[in-house]
Amino acid sequence: MRKKILLLGSGELGREFVIACQRLGQYVIAVDSYSNAPAMQVAHEFEVIDMLDGNALDEIVSKHKPDFIVPEIEAIRTERFYDYEKQGIQVVPSAKAANFTMNRKAIRDLAAKEVGVKTATYRYATSYEELKEGVKVTGIPCVVKPLMSSSGKGQSVIKSEADIEKAWNYALEGSRGDLLEVIVEGFVDFEYEITLLTVTQNDGNTLFCPPIGHRQERGDYQESWQPMPMNPQHLKEAQQMAADVTKALGGSGLWGVEFFVAKDGVYFSELSPRPHDTGMVTLGNTQNLSEFELHARAILGIPIKEVVLEKNGASAVILAEKENSSLPIFKGLDKAAIISNTDFKIFGKPSTRPYRRMAVALAFGKEDVKELVEKAKSVAEMISVQ
Repeated sequence: MRKKILLLGSGELGREFVIACQRLGQYVIAVDSYSNAPAMQVAHEFEVIDMLDGNALDEIVSKHKPDFIVPEIEAIRTERFYDYEKQGIQVVPSAKAANFTMNRKAIRDLAAKEVGVKTATYRYATSYEELKEGVKVTGIPCVVKPLMSSSGKGQSVIKSEADIEKAWNYALEGSRGDLLEVIVEGFVDFEYEITLLTVTQNDGNTLFCPPIGHRQERGDYQESWQPMPMNPQHLKEAQQMAADVTKALGGSGLWGVEFFVAKDGVYFSELSPRPHDTGMVTLGNTQNLSEFELHARAILGIPIKEVVLEKNGASAVILAEKENSSLPIFKGLDKAAIISNTDFKIFGKPSTRPYRRMAVALAFGKEDVKELVEKAKSVAEMISVQ
């Protein structure tokens, strides 16, 4: 079985997905808006296009005639996916799922109105005036996010009326694509957040990875750990919500489903139809299969019997501090490598900018996850990007 896979988006998550596909004997064409992106370095072929240009996207699909189209980012002309499905190409996990989940409005309405899962109070806004009206409904504090963005870009918290205009402008700056609309959400008084990696398969057997906890700064994850200790009833509630939402969207693959966990239960937050950045903790072999291996197998129809936690783990990001267009140099790897039960992964990004995620440090073992987080952070601090 050798399938041709067109990967749309070639960052660090795409890179690990390509490696997983290579190990299963597949053929991958990596696509992104800039050359030498991380996934391009390990794929068989690559293309550089603006994926918001529908005609350019059509040309690439026509040229390569893939068996699968795997979107890895939001900024894609996803409405074209329906036509590709009609041509017999499998869009992962499905054209509907890709279209809905690439837009916070579509996925939130589906989750809250169609599926009926519990979410924060929310409103949409296409102008500063509409945002002010939305804030009146949700109350302060509240959270503002672009409808199309990733890695927390454009996301901020409104703590007073003076923050509203700043939040509107920041959301537009962080928006991906040409959709200038935001969602404002009432603040959920949660105790912690989790990512529940969910695997849907062709045979209908849906599996759940042990929950992943994470901490964010500037809307982007800084550390993640697995498993996140939590009330078994709350975990069961999250699993049922994840199963219901992914079933409504359809298709096979790995999904990153995010939840707020409060004293009164679980609130659905967001969903990504692909490997999740917080799931990089699974690169420390915390599970029998990493999130990338799970995604590849589910897509290809290779049955996954179970997901088993094999050890506790944690991850910590390694960030760039300055902007530089030349290939970065990593220092401190020799010192970081001597710490037992740890590892690091360099993403291969060709340039840097402040706070850009360049690598990840991993720690794993039998220790409590809090200890492993500190261990992963210490490894990350030893490695500098220059």
